[in-house]
Amino acid sequence: MKKNAVMMIVIMMFISTMTMAASTQPPQTGSSLPEIKMIKPVEAGDLKYLGISGSGTFLANEVKGQALIIQIFSLYCPYCQKDAPNVNRFFGLIENNPKLKGKIKILGIGAGNSQFEVNTFKKKYKVEFPLIPDADFQVHKMIGEVRTPYFIVVKLKGPKKLEVVYSRLGAHENVEAFLDEVIKLANVQ
Repeated sequence: MKKNAVMMIVIMMFISTMTMAASTQPPQTGSSLPEIKMIKPVEAGDLKYLGISGSGTFLANEVKGQALIIQIFSLYCPYCQKDAPNVNRFFGLIENNPKLKGKIKILGIGAGNSQFEVNTFKKKYKVEFPLIPDADFQVHKMIGEVRTPYFIVVKLKGPKKLEVVYSRLGAHENVEAFLDEVIKLANVQ
Protein backbone atom coordinates (compact mmCIF):
# COMPACT_ATOMS: atom_id res chain seq x y z
CA MET A 1 0.00 0.00 0.00
CA LYS A 2 2.78 2.45 0.93
CA LYS A 3 4.65 1.60 -2.27
CA ASN A 4 1.59 2.42 -4.39
CA ALA A 5 1.03 5.71 -2.55
CA VAL A 6 4.66 6.76 -3.03
CA MET A 7 4.52 5.77 -6.69
CA MET A 8 1.31 7.76 -7.15
CA ILE A 9 2.91 10.84 -5.54
CA VAL A 10 5.96 10.51 -7.82
CA ILE A 11 3.71 10.24 -10.89
CA MET A 12 1.65 13.26 -9.82
CA MET A 13 4.82 15.30 -9.21
CA PHE A 14 6.12 14.32 -12.66
CA ILE A 15 2.85 15.32 -14.36
CA SER A 16 2.82 18.59 -12.42
CA THR A 17 6.41 19.34 -13.45
CA MET A 18 5.66 18.54 -17.10
CA THR A 19 2.59 20.79 -17.03
CA MET A 20 4.60 23.66 -15.54
CA ALA A 21 7.37 23.15 -18.11
CA ALA A 22 4.85 23.14 -20.95
CA SER A 23 3.25 26.36 -19.77
CA THR A 24 6.60 28.16 -19.66
CA GLN A 25 7.55 27.48 -23.26
CA PRO A 26 7.66 30.37 -25.70
CA PRO A 27 4.63 30.79 -27.95
CA GLN A 28 4.90 28.28 -30.77
CA THR A 29 4.25 28.98 -34.44
CA GLY A 30 0.58 28.27 -35.13
CA SER A 31 -0.47 28.84 -31.52
CA SER A 32 -2.21 31.89 -30.08
CA LEU A 33 -0.32 34.63 -28.30
CA PRO A 34 -1.24 34.62 -24.60
CA GLU A 35 -3.44 37.53 -23.56
CA ILE A 36 -0.75 39.75 -22.09
CA LYS A 37 -1.47 43.07 -20.41
CA MET A 38 1.35 45.44 -21.27
CA ILE A 39 2.10 48.93 -20.00
CA LYS A 40 1.25 51.60 -22.56
CA PRO A 41 4.21 53.62 -23.81
CA VAL A 42 4.60 57.04 -22.19
CA GLU A 43 5.45 58.96 -25.37
CA ALA A 44 2.52 60.26 -27.43
CA GLY A 45 4.29 59.39 -30.70
CA ASP A 46 4.66 55.76 -29.59
CA LEU A 47 0.97 55.56 -28.69
CA LYS A 48 0.02 57.03 -32.08
CA TYR A 49 2.34 54.59 -33.88
CA LEU A 50 0.64 51.63 -32.16
CA GLY A 51 -2.83 53.09 -32.73
CA ILE A 52 -3.72 53.22 -29.04
CA SER A 53 -4.34 56.07 -26.64
CA GLY A 54 -4.41 56.96 -22.97
CA SER A 55 -2.44 55.44 -20.15
CA GLY A 56 -2.55 52.18 -18.25
CA THR A 57 -2.33 48.84 -20.00
CA PHE A 58 -3.18 47.41 -23.39
CA LEU A 59 -3.37 44.08 -25.19
CA ALA A 60 -1.55 43.19 -28.40
CA ASN A 61 -4.84 42.87 -30.31
CA GLU A 62 -5.46 46.60 -29.74
CA VAL A 63 -2.49 47.53 -31.94
CA LYS A 64 -3.57 48.81 -35.36
CA GLY A 65 -1.95 47.02 -38.30
CA GLN A 66 -1.69 43.62 -39.94
CA ALA A 67 1.32 42.24 -38.04
CA LEU A 68 3.02 42.95 -34.73
CA ILE A 69 6.65 42.08 -34.10
CA ILE A 70 7.41 41.79 -30.40
CA GLN A 71 11.08 42.00 -29.51
CA ILE A 72 12.02 40.86 -26.01
CA PHE A 73 15.24 42.64 -25.08
CA SER A 74 17.20 43.80 -22.08
CA LEU A 75 19.40 46.83 -21.52
CA TYR A 76 22.00 44.43 -20.11
CA CYS A 77 21.94 41.93 -22.98
CA PRO A 78 25.10 42.31 -25.10
CA TYR A 79 23.38 40.55 -28.01
CA CYS A 80 20.50 43.05 -27.88
CA GLN A 81 22.97 45.92 -27.81
CA LYS A 82 24.86 44.52 -30.79
CA ASP A 83 21.61 43.86 -32.70
CA ALA A 84 20.09 47.31 -32.04
CA PRO A 85 21.43 48.88 -35.29
CA ASN A 86 20.01 45.96 -37.30
CA VAL A 87 16.59 46.24 -35.64
CA ASN A 88 16.65 50.01 -36.24
CA ARG A 89 17.46 49.40 -39.91
CA PHE A 90 14.64 46.81 -40.03
CA PHE A 91 12.25 49.41 -38.61
CA GLY A 92 13.44 51.90 -41.23
CA LEU A 93 12.79 49.42 -44.05
CA ILE A 94 9.19 49.17 -42.89
CA GLU A 95 8.57 52.86 -42.20
CA ASN A 96 10.20 54.04 -45.45
CA ASN A 97 8.13 51.67 -47.58
CA PRO A 98 4.66 53.13 -48.31
CA LYS A 99 3.34 49.60 -48.97
CA LEU A 100 4.35 48.44 -45.46
CA LYS A 101 4.16 51.54 -43.27
CA GLY A 102 1.26 51.21 -40.85
CA LYS A 103 0.82 47.51 -41.62
CA ILE A 104 3.76 46.05 -39.66
CA LYS A 105 4.43 47.38 -36.17
CA ILE A 106 7.35 46.69 -33.83
CA LEU A 107 7.18 46.75 -30.04
CA GLY A 108 10.15 46.17 -27.74
CA ILE A 109 9.57 44.78 -24.25
CA GLY A 110 12.40 45.23 -21.75
CA ALA A 111 12.53 42.02 -19.71
CA GLY A 112 13.35 42.97 -16.13
CA ASN A 113 13.89 46.57 -17.20
CA SER A 114 12.36 49.61 -15.50
CA GLN A 115 11.08 52.61 -17.44
CA PHE A 116 14.45 54.30 -16.76
CA GLU A 117 16.35 51.33 -18.19
CA VAL A 118 14.08 51.15 -21.25
CA ASN A 119 14.56 54.90 -21.82
CA THR A 120 18.33 54.47 -21.47
CA PHE A 121 18.35 51.70 -24.11
CA LYS A 122 16.11 53.76 -26.40
CA LYS A 123 18.33 56.84 -26.14
CA LYS A 124 21.70 55.07 -26.31
CA TYR A 125 20.79 52.94 -29.34
CA LYS A 126 18.56 55.57 -31.03
CA VAL A 127 15.51 53.28 -31.13
CA GLU A 128 12.56 54.93 -32.87
CA PHE A 129 9.86 52.30 -32.23
CA PRO A 130 8.06 51.90 -28.88
CA LEU A 131 9.87 50.22 -25.99
CA ILE A 132 8.01 49.37 -22.80
CA PRO A 133 9.23 48.08 -19.44
CA ASP A 134 8.58 44.68 -17.92
CA ALA A 135 10.30 45.40 -14.62
CA ASP A 136 8.64 42.56 -12.71
CA PHE A 137 9.17 40.01 -15.52
CA GLN A 138 5.38 39.51 -15.75
CA VAL A 139 5.28 39.50 -19.57
CA HIS A 140 8.56 37.61 -19.72
CA LYS A 141 7.13 34.80 -17.59
CA MET A 142 3.95 34.60 -19.70
CA ILE A 143 5.96 34.03 -22.86
CA GLY A 144 8.17 31.30 -21.47
CA GLU A 145 11.04 33.22 -19.86
CA VAL A 146 12.85 33.41 -23.18
CA ARG A 147 16.45 34.52 -23.56
CA THR A 148 17.16 37.78 -25.36
CA PRO A 149 16.83 39.00 -28.00
CA TYR A 150 13.68 37.05 -28.81
CA PHE A 151 11.26 37.84 -31.61
CA ILE A 152 7.58 36.92 -31.85
CA VAL A 153 5.50 37.88 -34.88
CA VAL A 154 1.72 37.74 -34.67
CA LYS A 155 -1.03 38.38 -37.19
CA LEU A 156 -3.28 41.13 -35.88
CA LYS A 157 -6.87 40.00 -36.30
CA GLY A 158 -8.82 42.42 -34.14
CA PRO A 159 -10.60 40.83 -31.16
CA LYS A 160 -9.78 37.24 -32.19
CA LYS A 161 -6.89 35.26 -30.79
CA LEU A 162 -3.62 36.43 -32.27
CA GLU A 163 -1.88 33.76 -34.33
CA VAL A 164 1.86 33.40 -33.74
CA VAL A 165 3.54 33.07 -37.15
CA TYR A 166 7.15 33.40 -35.97
CA SER A 167 8.83 32.71 -32.62
CA ARG A 168 12.60 32.59 -32.43
CA LEU A 169 15.64 33.49 -30.35
CA GLY A 170 18.43 35.45 -31.90
CA ALA A 171 19.52 38.51 -33.77
CA HIS A 172 18.86 39.13 -37.46
CA GLU A 173 21.92 39.96 -39.52
CA ASN A 174 19.97 39.95 -42.79
CA VAL A 175 17.04 42.24 -41.99
CA GLU A 176 15.83 42.25 -45.59
CA ALA A 177 15.36 38.46 -45.48
CA PHE A 178 13.66 38.75 -42.07
CA LEU A 179 11.28 41.38 -43.45
CA ASP A 180 10.45 39.19 -46.44
CA GLU A 181 9.74 36.32 -44.04
CA VAL A 182 7.48 38.47 -41.86
CA ILE A 183 5.52 39.70 -44.90
CA LYS A 184 5.04 36.13 -46.13
CA LEU A 185 4.23 34.52 -42.76
CA ALA A 186 1.83 37.27 -41.64
CA ASN A 187 0.33 37.58 -45.14
CA VAL A 188 0.84 41.37 -45.12
CA GLN A 189 -0.86 42.97 -48.10
